[in-house]
Amino acid sequence: MNLVFYLLAIGIGIITGGMTSLIGASGVMIIVPILTMFFKVGVHAAIGTSLFVDVIASLTVSYSYYKNGNIDLKSGVWIALTSVIGAQLGASFANKMEEGKLSSSFGIFLVIGGLSMFYNSFKGKNDSLDTVRGFIHFKREWQKILAVLITGLGIGILSGLFGAGGGVMVLLALIILMSFPLHKAIGTSTLIMAITAFSSTVGYAARGNISLILGSFLAGGAVLGGILGSRYANKVNERTLQSAVGICFMAMGIVMTVIAIIK
Repeated sequence: MNLVFYLLAIGIGIITGGMTSLIGASGVMIIVPILTMFFKVGVHAAIGTSLFVDVIASLTVSYSYYKNGNIDLKSGVWIALTSVIGAQLGASFANKMEEGKLSSSFGIFLVIGGLSMFYNSFKGKNDSLDTVRGFIHFKREWQKILAVLITGLGIGILSGLFGAGGGVMVLLALIILMSFPLHKAIGTSTLIMAITAFSSTVGYAARGNISLILGSFLAGGAVLGGILGSRYANKVNERTLQSAVGICFMAMGIVMTVIAIIK
């Protein structure tokens, strides 16, 4: 692998870190398709490497939110707890799946994620969340905790299966289930994403499915992208960004699914 290869990896990392800081999303949706389609990395190793990068990028971004007082891990600890358990289950399931099936499953997951982002970009964000809140009522505190525990478990399983740290899903859980203010929800969800991704990373590393050299270059770029993105996050038109990223995700997911079917 030559210098251009590693410079490209750094560039991809910068984009990944920037996306995490701007919309709180996992970098898996960028890294896995690119590593599998253009770098010829196996899908298991691509997911494991993306999780490793997710940990670094998420910690970088969450630190910037922490400096502004926008992290409350104490309230989100229940999600973090069960997401770690779910991540190990997901990583175990993924290791037993064939490359083709895992690749096509990830492609479908990517398309769904892209559709969701694209759809939400055309809706009033606060209105849609208020509508959802209207259908969720907890008469007892234990009911609220149980709902959060189940949510965390599901997020963790998805993280282990597809390499997604679950940032967007955690964000919605904190806003809808725990009534977090938006900025504090973003900061807390990003830190929880780092914890969940770390748990999944351990599972993939134990099975030898992480490229540490390539991951280090990607992570280096992600740190730079995360710092720059956090600095300018509030200046970006959120709806325009969501639409563009959603379209890209859908395109990459369709390509991955088609390639998996052809193989």
